[in-house]
Amino acid sequence: MEHRGLDAYGYFEREGSLGQVQGEFRAVVAAARERTGEAYGRRLHSAYLYGSVPRGTALPGRSGLDLLLVLHHPPSPDDRDTAEVLARSIDADFEQIDGVVVRLHDKDTVLSEEERFDLGWFLACRCTPLLGADLAEHLPRYRPDSLLARETNGDLAALLPTWRTSLREASTPAEHRRLSRLLARHLVRTGFTLVMPRWGGWTSDLTESAEIFGIYYPERAAQMRAAAAVALDPVEDPAVPRGYVEDLGPWLADEYTARHGTKTRRRPPGPGATSSAR
Repeated sequence: MEHRGLDAYGYFEREGSLGQVQGEFRAVVAAARERTGEAYGRRLHSAYLYGSVPRGTALPGRSGLDLLLVLHHPPSPDDRDTAEVLARSIDADFEQIDGVVVRLHDKDTVLSEEERFDLGWFLACRCTPLLGADLAEHLPRYRPDSLLARETNGDLAALLPTWRTSLREASTPAEHRRLSRLLARHLVRTGFTLVMPRWGGWTSDLTESAEIFGIYYPERAAQMRAAAAVALDPVEDPAVPRGYVEDLGPWLADEYTARHGTKTRRRPPGPGATSSAR
């Protein structure tokens, strides 16, 4: 029987582990662990890796390092400044990585009822413990159902106006390249979670995600495959992200809402908070 990222009972298996980190990236991970502990000290509850590095699929010189840090208290502006310095220092010292993302949240938010099927699921199923006590022990097990689809990516319609603004304000090839990657990754992830309950499993592989989406929406399969390619190899052509916000994005938002509903509204974040990681 095909595995599809689930255990024998149909629950998500946690993806990634420190044991899967490739040799080229072990020094990066060791530095991230040491520098994170030094930077936050007692403010830090726990730290996690996510993305291609703990999955063992990272490409030297092309893949970034992704960190989720959980603090004991809501992140402050100083905490965010510390995260930026931490990210820049790791990125500058290791040529095998292309960028570092540090996301900050607090323990109470991660364990809250309103984040149970978004940030909680993300930590429990897609993050690898790096430092501190693993909060996944306080979270439930998860299945690939419509509730999870709604709460993870059921906010695309609300994001599109922000994307359009970012695209209008972008003026350099580097900005267009960054936007093409960001939007493409989000659309492929959303396309996959749209069909995830029907497919009955999980994958973080963007190419595979696009192919699975295409099984259920063959009329949009070519667009999603192209978006997966851009997510892995971003482009500087502004017409590419413009197509996402004018065509693929609006269609996907409408279809998502029709099938799964809209993500539950969250309380306004406090000062220094960051958006949910996907």
